Amino acid sequence: MPETEQNNIILIVNDDLAQWALGCYGNAEIHTPTLDYLASTGVLMENAFTPTPVCSPARACLLTGRLASQHGIHDYLSSTIPEIHRRPWLQDEITLATLLPGAGYQTAHCGKWHLGNDDQPQAGFAHWFSGVGDYPAEHGGDHRFSVNGEIQTIPGQRTPVITDKAIEFLRGRDQAAPFFLHIGYFGTHNPWRGQPERLAAAYRGREFDGLLDQPAYPFGAQALESTLPTRLNPREALAQYFAAVAHIDEAVGRLLDELEALQLRESTLLVFTSDHGLCCGHHGLWGKGNATLPLNMLEESIRVPLVFNHPRRLFAGQRRPEFVDHLDLFQTLADYAGITDALAQERNYPGRSFLPLLDNSAALPDWRQIQFGEYGDLRMARTRQHKLVRRYYDEAPCELFDLAFDPGETHNCYSDADCGSVVARLTDEIERYFERYQAADKSGLRARELPRHNLSEAWRQPR
Repeated sequence: MPETEQNNIILIVNDDLAQWALGCYGNAEIHTPTLDYLASTGVLMENAFTPTPVCSPARACLLTGRLASQHGIHDYLSSTIPEIHRRPWLQDEITLATLLPGAGYQTAHCGKWHLGNDDQPQAGFAHWFSGVGDYPAEHGGDHRFSVNGEIQTIPGQRTPVITDKAIEFLRGRDQAAPFFLHIGYFGTHNPWRGQPERLAAAYRGREFDGLLDQPAYPFGAQALESTLPTRLNPREALAQYFAAVAHIDEAVGRLLDELEALQLRESTLLVFTSDHGLCCGHHGLWGKGNATLPLNMLEESIRVPLVFNHPRRLFAGQRRPEFVDHLDLFQTLADYAGITDALAQERNYPGRSFLPLLDNSAALPDWRQIQFGEYGDLRMARTRQHKLVRRYYDEAPCELFDLAFDPGETHNCYSDADCGSVVARLTDEIERYFERYQAADKSGLRARELPRHNLSEAWRQPR
């Protein structure tokens, strides 16, 4: 890309949309033609991860480029508890939205925020359309939204309502300046009901690839979403979840059509991802990292879809195998927008731009071979073969899985005699990584001592 050319960016961050639930990631039972097209004509990251498998911290990681143990959000933020919802969680952080206006970008948010004070425009966003109220909420009916700080009730399915507002921004923007449009779709979050019947009906007869008869999770109790009535009729819940994904696919198609109508397609990077993954019957569970007690780092919880599409700009048709996460995505978007010089070194960013992989401008032979994650006092290191899950203060045992021989994560080999060296090596990797990057006063190992966090039910219990 020419150094002087600025490109528009649309970043779509879905809610609980699992990597496994898209056709381009191998799900033959779901109909996602728009996203499959974007993947086949763009770049798909096969091994994309969330830094934390729950909503609010994952979103904060993406927007700030920093770990939960740096920005201090360690669990979902409830909008029904004022001392949590009204706390300015990101006031000390520098986000993509606060950086991009300095480079001439118009900025807009449409959809889910879930980082507190969602009824008020957040720093850096000149245009604000955010869902208001607690989560989860029904997908159809009347919904409260904040329109630049004014609360309005808008009827209808939230997915097309959010798309309508995104298109409204595209049509009314300042055409002389590039834009950053942040879109948050709710559709795949529970409750798994109330999706358009025309879509849900198409999935009720599907096999669901063995998801209806998976063995029960053996490493802890089921919690939160995994205890909902959903499990009493899992076939219907899966039909609704698949319908929600198909509805989002339609919404992205509308956005693409609008970009083409406005002659913006070739000047706009579209990025499609989600805050974290989700189990929908996998391991006998429903939910993400907090679907179990103790908390988990299952593959279905930590893997996210990540697709890039920009005609004539990216080296299209790629399926990249590198380990990447939202911390890297932050750096990549900053690189794409030409604002890396504005990133202060004292922020101690853990991520790295992988733009050269997308546009084929350079090789990155020294790219990391290990992925880290955290959720409160749980920390993870994952290589191509092994995954170590260390619980530092929880009484539950740690876990080690050999993913090459046990991709379903059914056998904990942490205490096996021949695995001691693997445990020691990955433990050292975890401790060196977090020692390098964590902020002592916001570390997940201190989070129980900090009353500002809305931690999962069991994790709030005293040791």
